Parts: sequence; structure tokens; C-alpha cells
Amino acid sequence: MRAVVTPLAGTAEGRLQLEMGAGGDRTMEVDRAAEAAVFAELQTLADHGAHFSVLSEEAGLRRFGADHPLVVVDPVDGSLNAKQGIPLFNVMLALLDGPTIGDVAVGSVVNLSNGERFTAVKGHGAEHDERRLEVIPRQHHDRIDLLGLESTPRSLKAASGLIERSGKVRILGSMALSMAHTAAGGLDVFCAPVPMRVFDMAASLLIIAEAGGVATDTQGRGLGSLECTLATRTTLLCAADRETHALALKALSRD
Repeated sequence: MRAVVTPLAGTAEGRLQLEMGAGGDRTMEVDRAAEAAVFAELQTLADHGAHFSVLSEEAGLRRFGADHPLVVVDPVDGSLNAKQGIPLFNVMLALLDGPTIGDVAVGSVVNLSNGERFTAVKGHGAEHDERRLEVIPRQHHDRIDLLGLESTPRSLKAASGLIERSGKVRILGSMALSMAHTAAGGLDVFCAPVPMRVFDMAASLLIIAEAGGVATDTQGRGLGSLECTLATRTTLLCAADRETHALALKALSRD
């Protein structure tokens, strides 16, 4: 993936506009090339007798002999960063045993610009660059030092109360990487206060859970029963521990 995507990032060739993808966004050449690399690997598995389905942002749903397991893939999460040559974009892969977010069994998020890798296996913990994920301890337990937000102007307005109660704000432009770094404690809290696709969160939600973190919608409701489709959307509030999540939820409730 890195060999395919990195040379296209920030180039006119990579920004070439193609048809609309299954997820509703315009596919660029960098997206197409990335997805082609993923499907080449998956086709090899199918040729060796594996049966599964794939749900991809660009191609939609494809069956390789069975409905489940389901491989969920966003070939380039943070594609606007990739288009603009900003080195913060990733491939997101998740393996589901059933139709809902609660059925995610394996998750992987890889920063394609530098190879940084977050992975999780349900019931077996989370790893960062092939070592058990170590959560950065918080310096202050009575406030949010570093808040991450989803990258739209509407999000800034919707999360105004949370922003006011935070020391600094980071908008990375990649949902999966922002969530993964929240699981690791790099961000105290990550919030998507306007509905975003559950699809984009699949791998990172497992990483957060296996690292001991908490993820809900902005009303504090669990996400496990949501169907993992390209159409399903939800708000999101996540933190590396329950205390921080409760602090952020309280700040949001005051907006």
C-alpha cells in the first residue's frame, strides 16, 4: 500500500478525479490505486480457497463466496490530506464476524506516510508498531489538555462548549488515525459532534476498546449495535479512560 500510495500523494496524477465511489465521495486516482492494491491481495486469498465478503469505500460490497467474514476497507482515510500532500493518511482494515460494529474481530490502521501501525484483536489487546500499546498517562485529571476534532466547520460550532473547556485543539484530517492516537493517549479526547460514517470508525473502535478506552456517541450511548455499512452514521466521543470520557461528555452536555 505504501509503495502504491506514497508516490501519488500531493501529485497532479494522484488528484485526478474519477467516478463517484460507493461511499458517495468522488474517487481520485490515489483512491483507485490504493483499492486496487487491496483487492489484489484479497483476490489471492480467494484464489487459495478463502470465502468472505469485502466492503470498500470505493467499490462497495463484493462477495468472494460468503457473506461473512466481512473485510471492511477504507483504502485512503484522510484522502484530502493525501491529495494535498499532507503526510497524514492511512489505510483502515477491519474484519467482522457479523453485521454490526460489535462484531469487529480484528482492526488495523496504518499511516501510509510513515508506516506507523495500530492493530487490535478482540480479546487480545491492542498493539502499536507490533508492541503492546502503552497509553500515555494524562498530566491533569480535572481538565482536557488536548482535544481532537473531526475536520469540518460544522464540527467546530457543534463542539464549541467542549472546545472552550480544552487547552488545545488538533484537527488531523483522518478519523481512523485520530481515534488510534486517542486510544494511545496522544489526544485526551476525540470528538465527531456531527454524524460521521460508522464504516470509517470500525478498526479504531476496536483499538480503543482493546486499549481500555471508551467510545460512545455524543449522548453517551454505545455503538456496538450499529450496522457497519457505508450509509450508517453516528456522532462520536472517545477517550483513553472512563474518567476523561465522562469529563468530555459533561462538557458537551453544557453546549
